[in-house]
Amino acid sequence: MAKKQRKKHHEEHIDESWLIPYADLLTLLLALFIVLFSMSSLDAQKFQQLARAFNSEFSGGTGVLEFPSPTPNQKMEQLDKQEKEEKEEEKKLDAKEQEELKEVQQKINEYITNKNLNADLKTTLTDEGLLVTILNDIFFDSGKSFVRAKDEQLAREISELLVMNPPRNIIISGHTDNIPISNSEFDSNWELSVMRAVNFMKIVMENDKLNSEHFSAKGFGEFKPVASNDTEAGRQKNRRVEVLILPNKVEE
Repeated sequence: MAKKQRKKHHEEHIDESWLIPYADLLTLLLALFIVLFSMSSLDAQKFQQLARAFNSEFSGGTGVLEFPSPTPNQKMEQLDKQEKEEKEEEKKLDAKEQEELKEVQQKINEYITNKNLNADLKTTLTDEGLLVTILNDIFFDSGKSFVRAKDEQLAREISELLVMNPPRNIIISGHTDNIPISNSEFDSNWELSVMRAVNFMKIVMENDKLNSEHFSAKGFGEFKPVASNDTEAGRQKNRRVEVLILPNKVEE
């Protein structure tokens, strides 16, 4: 009989009442982490509403979530206002640049008219900037990359038109017709177009009023024609140089 009583004594359960407050604490911590995680996508007003709901549910009054949002409404409004002002300022600067590029375009157009070069030069104001297209193959013979001697003076006069205050970045691009290159100097029209841009830029850079750090060259080969390559007249128009004057950007 004594042995049976001792066995029952060892089978008694341990007191586990401490698990109840421990579970409550874990629940509160989980709720806190969920709220902190979601704060990045909730505005201040929603955060306050959610905080009050959790406090009422878990503590019946003041609790850990009763602190103000780390991004108050007033601060958020200030950030929104600042962002709006920056966008408005950017629009004003873009409009100002467009007006200044129009002035440059007007100066170049006056030069074109005075020199009777309407058939050779054309200006276009695009989203990228002011594009000056040198038409009708006035610089290069077919398959050649060097500016013809008789046209070098025109290239130097164009360089004077590129003197601006403040200076702007300028991209010079070369273009060819679609006749496959058939000489030992170039392996492709792409190489020919690059060298046309570079050789034209060399003459432009003889102007000591220009800074070479604002200039770059590109070659597009026959892949951006402005006329049909099915005729000699069309191919002649495609052998051209384009000068893109970029708008100035605000330094960040």
